[in-house]
Amino acid sequence: MSIDEVVSSLRSGMRVGIGGWGSRRKPMALVRAILRSDLRDLDVVAYAGPDIGLLLQAGKARSVTYAFATLDSIPLEPLFSQARQSAAAAFREWDEGMFATGLRAAAQRLPFLPMRAGLGSDVPRNDPTLRTVRSPYADEQDLLAVPALNLDVALVHMNRADCYGNAQYLGPDPFFDDLFCLAADKAYVSCEQIVDTAGLTLGGPLQSILINRSMVTGVVETPGGAHFTSCDPDYPRDEAFQRAYVEAAKGDFSAFTERFLAGDEDAYQAAVRTFGEES
Repeated sequence: MSIDEVVSSLRSGMRVGIGGWGSRRKPMALVRAILRSDLRDLDVVAYAGPDIGLLLQAGKARSVTYAFATLDSIPLEPLFSQARQSAAAAFREWDEGMFATGLRAAAQRLPFLPMRAGLGSDVPRNDPTLRTVRSPYADEQDLLAVPALNLDVALVHMNRADCYGNAQYLGPDPFFDDLFCLAADKAYVSCEQIVDTAGLTLGGPLQSILINRSMVTGVVETPGGAHFTSCDPDYPRDEAFQRAYVEAAKGDFSAFTERFLAGDEDAYQAAVRTFGEES
């Protein structure tokens, strides 16, 4: 599929899960296409980075469920912070382990899964929808009942994929991209390169084929599609661009939008190359 074909299949009001972690291997080309679209009122679920910051700044998200919001080498995501402070959307903050447990519950088609994380913290106070459950066994422990994070659609970015939806990461961390796909009714994978299926066995262990075709609705080949987040080993995070993004967020963001986000993905990549030459 093309980037625009994926985004045209989405609808306003959907619950959208975005894979990756902070400022690492985010499906940014798909996010940028959402920014260009008429989509709105999205319920976004993510280990948040610039994907969430940009969607909030553009007014695309009505709610965000997240475990953190960071640019990794820069601790706070600036556009997210502004939206959080101004209550520009509804925000639901969970512990990182709770977040993964919510995805696992959805992946297993369960209404919830019990866990200890969150007990004794302010997470339940800040999210009064959370409930506890008592073990039916002799221990009778009280545990937090983490509700399933059921997704309408998941968007993830991988290093390589075949045309059927088998997809591979080659970096140091799988993050939770497989759980995002399993938790969703539909899942779309963008990747640096589409190869034949046999090619997925070259250059990495079979365990690195994180996503299989049964999880996937469509595949998009989009080199540089995770920029400016990292996509190791294909490319690191673009630290200079990220610093420029943070500086732009301190003032009128429209100049950044006009330069980098007003056109299609080819225009974005061309603008990034020009920025790199200037830097």
